[in-house]
Amino acid sequence: MLSWRGVDVAKRLVLWDVDHTLIATRGVGHEAFAAAFERVTGRPLEKQAEITGRSELAILRETLVLHGLPRDLVDFQEYTEILASEYLRRAGELRERGHALPGAAAALGTLASLPGVVQTAATGNVRSVAEIKLQTFGLDRHIDFEVGGYGEDAEVRADMVRVALRRAGVEPNEAIIFGDTVADVEAGLATGVFAVAVATGRTSAAELTAAGADRVLLGLEETAVVAGLVCDLPS
Repeated sequence: MLSWRGVDVAKRLVLWDVDHTLIATRGVGHEAFAAAFERVTGRPLEKQAEITGRSELAILRETLVLHGLPRDLVDFQEYTEILASEYLRRAGELRERGHALPGAAAALGTLASLPGVVQTAATGNVRSVAEIKLQTFGLDRHIDFEVGGYGEDAEVRADMVRVALRRAGVEPNEAIIFGDTVADVEAGLATGVFAVAVATGRTSAAELTAAGADRVLLGLEETAVVAGLVCDLPS
């Protein structure tokens, strides 16, 4: 059982979005995508599909169409391996140009200290890339990647959350999702998972509130607030 403020509560699965919730790549992600796209298609990237809140599979397929190519032209498994290799090549640059967002490390560490809390990722990134991104900034050690939901699991964020719930063996009311996009909020609404929107990305706090977030934070700096939300979920 968890104990927070002297009250025992049930186990918790914490689902973290990655980009603009825990880290920022500051352009390195776009460069890795462009390089991988050219390697698998033989064509330079001219324009990229909208990426906010979307899965890697959906982004790739739409980008192919934008270039006049069949959406299923590329073997996705091959593409993910190439994409991961491009991130590995740029790990040093990612470390220099990107950064962990304020409060991210402290929030992860605090939640890891609570017995019964399992933290994982629910992200449009494929798992290999999510691991590289979080490892680069030292944010991976408290994440159980085995029970997450990723961009290779589904195109829609809600389905990624469902995959994570199934892998972790928890019910929706035992989970909480933190993310910076409307897609994260919609995933919570669709699955019954408590959705905490963090206004550290391209979507404003007002937009996240209007989308129906259960709670909106301006950042992760207030660690006690983050821990309180995890432990005080409505049953």
